[in-house]
Amino acid sequence: MVFVRESSHCRDPVLPYLYEGSFTWQSALIVTAAGDRIAIVGQFDDGAVRATGHWTEVIPYVQSIRDPLVEVLTKLNPRRLALNFSVDDFAADGLTHGMYSLLLQYLTGTPYAERIVSSVDVVGAFRGRKTASELSRIEAAIATAETILEAAGRFARPGKTERELAHFIQQAATQHGVGLAWESPCPIVNSGPDSMIGHGTPTDQRLEPGHILHIDFGVQQNGYCSDLQRCWYIPRPEETQPPAAVARAFDAVVTGITKAAERLQPGVEGWQVDAVAREVLAETGFPEYGHALGHHVGRNAHDGGGILGPRWDRYGRTPYRKVETGNVFTLEPSLVDAGGAGCLGIEEMVVVTETGCRWLSHRQMVLPLLGTA
Repeated sequence: MVFVRESSHCRDPVLPYLYEGSFTWQSALIVTAAGDRIAIVGQFDDGAVRATGHWTEVIPYVQSIRDPLVEVLTKLNPRRLALNFSVDDFAADGLTHGMYSLLLQYLTGTPYAERIVSSVDVVGAFRGRKTASELSRIEAAIATAETILEAAGRFARPGKTERELAHFIQQAATQHGVGLAWESPCPIVNSGPDSMIGHGTPTDQRLEPGHILHIDFGVQQNGYCSDLQRCWYIPRPEETQPPAAVARAFDAVVTGITKAAERLQPGVEGWQVDAVAREVLAETGFPEYGHALGHHVGRNAHDGGGILGPRWDRYGRTPYRKVETGNVFTLEPSLVDAGGAGCLGIEEMVVVTETGCRWLSHRQMVLPLLGTA
């Protein structure tokens, strides 16, 4: 059950999957295992809900949702009442504390408050198992992002700033008629070892010979996202290839992605895939990356559910979720500073198949020299 109010301000992440509009008053959207789809909404919201044709029953109310809600629950008599709260998964944590408290008041004198459970497993499953239509949209978003990244590589030259390059990419997205996959900073642009790494904002740092140029970028297209990272090396005048230390770091990151993809298949837990990439970096003498190897991608660049990540406290139970067929993941190991040249991170996207995974992005297997292509 999704329980919301003023949803244009407090938007439950699950709501767009059930209803594309917004609600003003307390509203309960109930979906049962038997296929019942019941919407209990304030009068004046009911017409729009009914017009979707998606609901088997639409029940309007005027003064209070309490009586119709209790009446429906009594009729259904569910063994479990799954609500959107989770200590680990933000995508299943849309029920506010105030609405939860209000619901408990409404359920006073009924057995249903004792039957409340987290919806995290249900939400993770239906968000994570991509349909053919969803996958097609994701692949289109990947193709557009790749086209823009290729153009960015042609535009970038020594002397240009991170900010100028970010602006070029944003303009290119607008010209393609697509949105950005996440809020600012998108794209993330890093040049050299002094750049603001991670989720930093592009600055007036200039692209210089001897730097790695790193871009993290994705688009939102037809409601679905892509999320990719690409790197280039900016050669010094005398250089015809990246320095050995940079090339070695690049090879380690690419190998980590390859080995992790070989481990990725239905039934494995996310941490097991992440561990493979970490082991590759450790065996080649590099430090482990300070983030998860991969995350779901779908309607959002970070789409909730399980992760391909380490068993760290900050990730809770999400690394223990089992991989399922139809999941779309990123694979993105990184090195904060590769050979003194700056951040080196490659991010690819894959879909899990019945026997393994399939590449959705065109893999970056070579570290190109900027300005020589």
